[in-house]
Amino acid sequence: MKPVKVGLLGLGTVGTGVVRIVEGNQEDLRSQVGSTISVEKIAVKNPEKARNVVVEQSKLTGDPWDVINDPEIDVIIEVMGGVEKTKEYLLEALENGKHIVTANKDLMALHGAEILAKAQEKQCDVFYEASVAGGIPIIRTLIEGFSSDRIIRIMGIVNGTTNYILTKMSQEGASYEEVLKEAQELGYAESDPTSDVEGLDAARKMAILATLGFRSNVELGDVSVKGISQISSEDIAFAKKLGYEMKLLGIAERNGDQFNISVQPTMVSQSHPLASVNGVFNAVYVHGEAVGETMFYGAGAGEMPTATSVVADLVAVVKNLKLGVNGLKAITPYKPKLLTSDEEVFSKNFILLHVDDKAGVLAQITQVFAEFGVSLASVVQQPNEHNPNAEIIIITHSASKASMQKVLNHFESLEVIRRIKSVYRVEG
Repeated sequence: MKPVKVGLLGLGTVGTGVVRIVEGNQEDLRSQVGSTISVEKIAVKNPEKARNVVVEQSKLTGDPWDVINDPEIDVIIEVMGGVEKTKEYLLEALENGKHIVTANKDLMALHGAEILAKAQEKQCDVFYEASVAGGIPIIRTLIEGFSSDRIIRIMGIVNGTTNYILTKMSQEGASYEEVLKEAQELGYAESDPTSDVEGLDAARKMAILATLGFRSNVELGDVSVKGISQISSEDIAFAKKLGYEMKLLGIAERNGDQFNISVQPTMVSQSHPLASVNGVFNAVYVHGEAVGETMFYGAGAGEMPTATSVVADLVAVVKNLKLGVNGLKAITPYKPKLLTSDEEVFSKNFILLHVDDKAGVLAQITQVFAEFGVSLASVVQQPNEHNPNAEIIIITHSASKASMQKVLNHFESLEVIRRIKSVYRVEG
């Protein structure tokens, strides 16, 4: 088989890792695919910039079109980021008959259906394992490992920045603001951390996972999103006292032919495997009808873990080239999108209320829950020397999202309730 030539869009952290692996593992790669693989051309913003990896100057170009329109290039690896312009590049690359490997979760969450349709039309591969959970092979697992099963639930920690922040808050009792600043100094969080801390990054990843798991075209707007910026050290302390850890969970659940997807801070029982996933690590928990519960854990980001997923996709493309089956493995959504109504989305809930410290208040509160059909698992009232009001902690049994919203709306107008301090989903 003739040498396979690769064009690289981007030579940042992940791109550098890709070059290191491809050049450093030639013998292993050749033994797997039967030919050499070489990175022939690389598009970068500044070809004169000093690099952390040795690359021949002749391979660098400041114009991505030089890579996309090069007839010698077989595979395009996109690790430059961006959405609209990058989509234009990749669609043109597919038009030119080139196979695509991308780590771009934003692109695939927003325009994945269009890109995959073009790939199918042109009989090209588009693989995107590195777009979710870094070095964890979760996308290939959903497509191939669960091909004979019916997935009913995907739940996971898919953003390392927020998991790092929540872990430090839990272990050190530090405030959100303190840990966010530290995460930015360490490079775990961007100078503008909105995408991470408000749950948007995790939502894009969950849209991709739900599309694959449920075989339906899930869009970013279908994901209910709540971030971690309002979590206080007090919330974390209450969670630990009750036997929970706070995690930002992405949850996709199927109910018959309907499904719902959310990203939200969740109190996870300390006995659940996800509760012990700390720092910048990711974990995805998949429940299949036949196989039952499985969990996949590993580094969710970083140069080499993410680059490993990218190169694994590259190997898959080259194997398909050898077999002449490119473009046949694309999973295009074929099931209608039926989103579950709020009346049919159920979970346990934690509620922290600041209320008037007088007789009869608890009776009024429990009456509201009873009125809307929400049963209570536990109710705890405790003094707080820093709070002139009484604090009431409630954990409900499983209740519908609609019923819980009615309860909270009613609480807003109840005079004895001074503040609805916190509301979180409870798992485990």
